[in-house]
Amino acid sequence: MKQPDRLHLRDYVISAEIGAFQSERGRDQRLRFNLCVDLREPVSDKGDEVDRILSYDVLTLAVQTALADQRYDLVETLAERIAAEVLAHPAAAQIEVCVEKLDRGPGALGVTILRKTGQIEIATELRPWHMLLWQEQARIDQTKATIILPPHPDLPLPVTTQAQRRINLLALDQAAWALAEHLGLEVAQTRTELDHAIDTETAVIWAPARLAADHPEAGRTQTELAFWLAEKLGALSLDFAFAPDHPLPEAPAQFPIPLRHAALI
Repeated sequence: MKQPDRLHLRDYVISAEIGAFQSERGRDQRLRFNLCVDLREPVSDKGDEVDRILSYDVLTLAVQTALADQRYDLVETLAERIAAEVLAHPAAAQIEVCVEKLDRGPGALGVTILRKTGQIEIATELRPWHMLLWQEQARIDQTKATIILPPHPDLPLPVTTQAQRRINLLALDQAAWALAEHLGLEVAQTRTELDHAIDTETAVIWAPARLAADHPEAGRTQTELAFWLAEKLGALSLDFAFAPDHPLPEAPAQFPIPLRHAALI
């Protein structure tokens, strides 16, 4: 049988409160994590595109998410939760998780589990983030996950043919880089970069051409693209940096996300 390609995280050490003994309560101890994931498909089939592989961020965020969720008495329970987080990713087929306590004895004490997709219940939760359409100076809370879509630059808007739509998207990319420099934020072009911004609760500027070019249903205007991405990634709200007396656009039928005026500076 051909050995699957594997992605690994080694010797990742975090301090956290864990343990069933009274002496372990109320204080942090060092935990070491080693994760090894069997991938469903070879990485050679994915080209050199970050959105087509399982990002290393998935592994570190799985550990951080599991630790943030609750206090654990057992490293076994913690390892199980980490496995569930990683196996929720469609590129993962199997994972080996090793969790060790480094401060309980003369050596490392821990457990190693091996889990496959389908062996454990995977709970999927919508991650909290907001989408903001930039038109005027808006007040941006950089401690919250926010994806900002720049306004179209002052250029003629092409209205027909696939080539003209791509030109329109590239113009929005140019506007994204200009706005990013103005606001001192980073630009996100790929799904992986957007997911990372959401998971780390970071505000970024979205340059839409790379994600939207092959999806005609995403539209070509700032508003159409915002509706598409907000619903695709499950935003908490879709905010518009318009003056308070500027009417909000009409949402598509059955659009599930509330529209709001953004706070202006």
